[in-house]
Amino acid sequence: MHHSPLTDIAICVVAAWLFGVVAQVLRQPVLLAYLVAGYVIGPNTFKVVTSEESIDSIASLGLILLLFVIGLEIDLKRIIGSGRAIMVTALAQIIGTAALAFGLLSGLRPEIFGGQFTYLYLAMAAFVSSTVIAVKLLADKRQLDTLAGRLTIGISVIQDVAVISFLGLQPALAHPSAGVIGLTFAKIAALIGAALGASRYLLPPLFRRVATLPELVVVGAMAWCFVVAGAASKLGLSPEMGALVAGVSLSTFPYHLDVIAKITGLRDFFITLFFVGLGLRVPAPEAGPLVAGVALVLFVLASRGLTVFFPLRFLGLGNRMSFLTAIYLLPLSEFSLVLVRMGEQAGHLPPTVFPPVVYAFFILAVVGSYAISGADGLFRWAEPALKRVGLRDRASQGPDIEADGRKPDVFLLGFSWTASSLLEEILLRKPDWRHRVAVIDFNPEVHQRLVGRGIRAIWGDISQRETLNHAGVGEASIVVCSLPNLVLQGTNNLRLVNLVRSLNPQAKIIAHSELLGDVAKLKEAGASYVVVSRLHEADDLLAAIEATDHHLLADKLAGVEQRISGRAEVIP
Repeated sequence: MHHSPLTDIAICVVAAWLFGVVAQVLRQPVLLAYLVAGYVIGPNTFKVVTSEESIDSIASLGLILLLFVIGLEIDLKRIIGSGRAIMVTALAQIIGTAALAFGLLSGLRPEIFGGQFTYLYLAMAAFVSSTVIAVKLLADKRQLDTLAGRLTIGISVIQDVAVISFLGLQPALAHPSAGVIGLTFAKIAALIGAALGASRYLLPPLFRRVATLPELVVVGAMAWCFVVAGAASKLGLSPEMGALVAGVSLSTFPYHLDVIAKITGLRDFFITLFFVGLGLRVPAPEAGPLVAGVALVLFVLASRGLTVFFPLRFLGLGNRMSFLTAIYLLPLSEFSLVLVRMGEQAGHLPPTVFPPVVYAFFILAVVGSYAISGADGLFRWAEPALKRVGLRDRASQGPDIEADGRKPDVFLLGFSWTASSLLEEILLRKPDWRHRVAVIDFNPEVHQRLVGRGIRAIWGDISQRETLNHAGVGEASIVVCSLPNLVLQGTNNLRLVNLVRSLNPQAKIIAHSELLGDVAKLKEAGASYVVVSRLHEADDLLAAIEATDHHLLADKLAGVEQRISGRAEVIP
């Protein structure tokens, strides 16, 4: 049935909410609910929304706004200085996946897929991973700021840059002369230069004038998005590219944090609209396209292992970080669908190419969502197989037992902010205890810094009995776990206490608890002492309030600043 575009958008939002509620009750990823909602109300199922114009408008609007918000949150300085691991792996993944795709497809006749450009589009579609899905699921897992999370986002952003560059060159594909390609690059440079120039000289005074009116900040940011997207379209570039450039340009000007704070409240709505729009495009199942889609899924699974896991492992990040990053990069990007759709519109691809890519996107969105949510369990399941084929994880590189035969007897299980501060206190106030301390963790950055500080660092997963036993926890006198359950992967403090107590009945175990009700459980399991950090934070906050009442807050802050001044913690 046909409705006005506004009615169709309203139907999509209502359907997304209903399916999202069901997904929440069933504890399923909400992004999948949006995809299913779009498919159910779409033209191939219950035909509630059938207008091709409305479907195109919903998907295009959602993508443009979504890319704008993503651009706002891109830190160019962080990407430029993203480090060797991200840059090397991203290049290896992009080039390797494209080479594998060309190698496999070149043995087939071009007419099977519809022409010479099909190889190029499928190769591009296969290497790019979904930034949106990764950010959403890693944020839900509180894993965005982990090493694997940073690697994933960094690699995804570089992939997006590669695809955006291709989108800029796409109009020149039919006649790839040096002049046409040069003109395209000139247009891209002009668009980026104009956007960055405006964000530096024109936008700051405008946004400063309306900073006290949140609605004008939001409207102004949206207006900028559509102005740059429209300019890109006028130049013969994609409006999607323009939206991303608009967001990135705003992220560089002095008031971008204020803009982000006010506009990212709309992000979830953009995500909803975009994924429902994708669901509307999912075609009715047919054997041929479905088989081709499954084949593309298998190719993506294999290529992620070959082009992500092995490069990261070669760079010394170990099995765990390499495996988790490869898992986090599994879902295909929304750009894959955009690429193919734009290829159709440009006459480079036949309509038969889009359905397999949609099926692959949908399957990998489902599989990837569950895989990302259970990535630590998947690694523990896969680790024995990796060892059997000779891919053993890196071993401890910490200093050996000292010449006088002393062994470490204080073990820190896992290493994060609290453990970093604890270690610094030991080194500052009890320097003769240095030989007593050993750290067990699987973060390669932390491992390298600890070794550089002369601390015994043992590479391993603290949730595994073999790791603790091999590290010597059975002979420890004190075992400390300062990580909250929200940070621990594949275990929790209660399981750790039980595990350590089974290995060492005599050790004094210091555990962490976020919940007051868990203190008794940890003590019953064998914890000698339980740190409840919220109580210490409450004491400090109350002291700050009391200092405020007595006009001594500046003195209290000065004390904090004096204490942190000059500290050289492993995790600053």
